[in-house]
Amino acid sequence: MLRNWIAVFGLMASVNTNVYAKDLPDFTTLAENHGAEVVNISVTQTMRADTGLSPFPGLEGDEQLQEFFKRFGIPNMPGMPGAPGQNGSPQPDYKSQSLGSGFIISSDGYILTNAHVISDADEVIVKLADKREFKAKVIGADKRTDVALVKIEATGLPKANVGDPSKLKVGEWVAAIGSPFGLENTMTAGIVSAKGRALPQENFVPFIQTDVAINPGNSGGPLYNLNGEVVGINSQIYSRSGGSMGLSFAIPIDVAIDVSNQLKATGKITRGWLGIAIQEITKELAESFGMKNTNGALVAGVEKNGPADKGGLVAGDVILKFDGKQIATSADLPRAVGATKPGKIVAVEILRKGSLKTLNMGIGEMPADPVDVAQPNKPVPKAEVNKIGLTLKELTPAQKKKLNGKNGLLVVDSIGAAAQAGIRRGDVILGLNNSETQSVELFNKQINGVAAGKTVAVLVLRGESTLYVPIKIAK
Repeated sequence: MLRNWIAVFGLMASVNTNVYAKDLPDFTTLAENHGAEVVNISVTQTMRADTGLSPFPGLEGDEQLQEFFKRFGIPNMPGMPGAPGQNGSPQPDYKSQSLGSGFIISSDGYILTNAHVISDADEVIVKLADKREFKAKVIGADKRTDVALVKIEATGLPKANVGDPSKLKVGEWVAAIGSPFGLENTMTAGIVSAKGRALPQENFVPFIQTDVAINPGNSGGPLYNLNGEVVGINSQIYSRSGGSMGLSFAIPIDVAIDVSNQLKATGKITRGWLGIAIQEITKELAESFGMKNTNGALVAGVEKNGPADKGGLVAGDVILKFDGKQIATSADLPRAVGATKPGKIVAVEILRKGSLKTLNMGIGEMPADPVDVAQPNKPVPKAEVNKIGLTLKELTPAQKKKLNGKNGLLVVDSIGAAAQAGIRRGDVILGLNNSETQSVELFNKQINGVAAGKTVAVLVLRGESTLYVPIKIAK
């Protein structure tokens, strides 16, 4: 009897194994048919430093570690540029090499990769799967999306088929081919973990998150679906060790192709621009603005004479729709604005002090470089501590001039609730909820009028950034 049960369970296990095995994808055809589309990219740079130590002695020629230190560099290590040298002796310029990946998008030699792979390159060498090597010309690079286009003089090359990232589903199998640590034509596989992922300082890319093993050297390589179509460019990883930990991010291929087309046609990228600083709406901020939910993008700052300023947007507005598109989170807005042609007049639906309004505004062209915002001068002597723990001082005329004439209150000291919320010495207070600051006396009077247990939103300027900080009034 026992023998019969063992036989039955053995049969069931065999059946289940076969069922699961049958459902697992076969990547062999993908590797055989598309490996030749992927290239290895070697970059030579001239590094300048004024220290007496060679950067990481003994590793100068180790190409396998170069991209790791380039992308995940450790600041202020001895021998790194800007770190202390030995005996104050100067370090001569030296050559540094780094490795990355790329893939062919046209048979006449156009290749896509990451902008950080070819950044500041003196020479870019492309090595094909058939071992041929070519010196590449950089057509252009866009740091905001981390996409670059390079060209080699060759014809009849195998080119990648481009897929549709919008059709990707979470849980779908995908594969990467690249050169991790210089190991050319390495394939790794996994699934799509999430879509439309927003990352800090990466406002224009709705990243594809995967658990595919991505390591230094994979950057710029293609992410394939099971149909052999490129759906993304492997760009970043989250890691505590510098190696793969199952959190990798790819730039959707439609974003990359749009960038490459502009680079090919004009050598630069044109994006729509409003001239505002925005932030995510938390539950605390929603409460302070009297909102029922956290939908939309909160306007934390408006550049004077920018498109948004001319169109009537002010700090404290919440953008709910842009050109007919719903803005569910703050990450949705930069992508929508960036994809809009400069000069177009669009309708922007906002929530202002509890009322819905629609503003029509012209879209500007994004400047090539970030616009400098004035920084506050050194703190001045202390004054009275207010209800939330802030010691404030009114700005001097010279400081106001740096803020385009706006009133602001310099934070001389921060303790209690304000310090716990993140406001610190040297910040400049620009507003409270939907009101601009006028004076220390008026600001403190407004704070004193808020009931205990309620939350206020304090608009803060720190360096070049503005943001609303929610603070709950202590009971």
